[in-house]
Amino acid sequence: MSIAQELLKKIEDQITQVSLGDSFTKKWTVLEIKDGVATVIWLDTVSFSEIVLFENNSKWLVLDLNKDTVWVLILWDYSTLNQWDTVSATGEVFSVGVGEEYLWRVLNGLGEPIDGWAAITTAHRMPVERIAPWVITRQWVDQPMLTWIKAIDAMIPIGRGQRELIIGDRQTWKTTVAIDTILNQQWQDMKCIYVAIGQKESKVRRIVETLKTEWAMDYTIVVSAAASDPSVTQYLAPYIWCALAEYFMYNGQDALIIYDDLSKHAVAYREVSLLLRRPPGREAYPWDVFYLHSKLLERSARVSAEYIEKITNWKIKGKTWSLTALPIIETQAWDVSAYIPTNVISITDGQIFLETDLFNAWIRPAINVWLSVSRVWWAAQSKIMKKVSWKLKLSLAIYREMAAFAQFASDLDESTQQVLFRGKRMVEMLKQWVNAPIQFQKQVVLIYAGINWYLDVLEVDDILWFEAQLYEKLATSHKSLADKIIADKTLSEDIEEQIKALLNELAEERAAV
Repeated sequence: MSIAQELLKKIEDQITQVSLGDSFTKKWTVLEIKDGVATVIWLDTVSFSEIVLFENNSKWLVLDLNKDTVWVLILWDYSTLNQWDTVSATGEVFSVGVGEEYLWRVLNGLGEPIDGWAAITTAHRMPVERIAPWVITRQWVDQPMLTWIKAIDAMIPIGRGQRELIIGDRQTWKTTVAIDTILNQQWQDMKCIYVAIGQKESKVRRIVETLKTEWAMDYTIVVSAAASDPSVTQYLAPYIWCALAEYFMYNGQDALIIYDDLSKHAVAYREVSLLLRRPPGREAYPWDVFYLHSKLLERSARVSAEYIEKITNWKIKGKTWSLTALPIIETQAWDVSAYIPTNVISITDGQIFLETDLFNAWIRPAINVWLSVSRVWWAAQSKIMKKVSWKLKLSLAIYREMAAFAQFASDLDESTQQVLFRGKRMVEMLKQWVNAPIQFQKQVVLIYAGINWYLDVLEVDDILWFEAQLYEKLATSHKSLADKIIADKTLSEDIEEQIKALLNELAEERAAV
């Protein structure tokens, strides 16, 4: 017998002695490790999104199933992993701990505390990947989620259960608008989650300090999948924390989640996909990048208690509960027609577009009224706000067009001058500084004054004085009017007469100065 035949005989004997039991089908070998992605061979019983365990007890997530190999994402440190190490199946679907224990905490993208406090233990777990509520189980988005930002609550109202995109170039206060929205949920019984994706750690620290200063951390969770973190962590973070936000919704509460931002999230997914050797498409993004964000944002909804009890078996009180999403997208030179912005615009229920030119002109928030829209519109506004603000957006849009035209004209007719005269006062009226919430009842009276030309008697520089005096009177001598607006939420004849009396009183005081 030749040497080759002897060698072949030994190999055949070894093959016949191999047991095809669980020890063979559930133990695999690492073929290659690179940048948080591992290639595993001899894998035939694992499922998509299953957790597998490495020899050093590190956990991996199965993300791609091929004919002969499986691609897995390494969720923790992989510096001690080696080629040909053994991997074991766990049979567990990727899930996370959920509960109110996470409130007031600052965590990384995978749920580990980074605030120096103790580890978190929870009684419940929820799967990270979850099917969004069906259309037939969703309820109408007709309950307002007030941001207490005048321009948004009046012209681009957000409803509970809505997905409203915040979009614009860098340094246009996109994050500031989102954080102000969190600050203003303190009196609205809303749990908030802020997910920073690919952001600087210094920026996240400033946000945490702001939330602590304003006592907003009592109902808020801050998550930081920083720019220095692996792309795997940045990719998984939104899904992990969406599961926690769903826990609040399914437990009979309203929740708000902010993704800051999804353009960096798409870049992280592109890196992961290229490591997984998926073919690149438009702008080098993989073909399923649209599905990446749609399966995330579609999980935001307003659902009934009956639906929650059906899928969770949790007995809750109430009628409807919601998960509201405010994704953020950063554009390049106002290019809203780029690949990722158009994808997310088509998924969401409207967008708030922040314009650089307006921001540089000290018009803040720098909302472009032409490109900004809320597709639920008046359904997410109270009756009194609808009544006083129904023509504000159109009037402001006409003013912006007239102002752009007027800079090239030397002789303007009287009607155009009147539009510009009143438009300047409306713009000044809607300006609002950072961390300066304007309560609902105050917004109503101020916008009523602007729409009904009570500001015509004032110089533009006097609008700020008028606004401060108006708020002071609503808090003191006319507090009964403010209380009645909050209670009734309709523009009755009695309320309108009291508003007119207050505005006339202010006008007389200004004339006497």
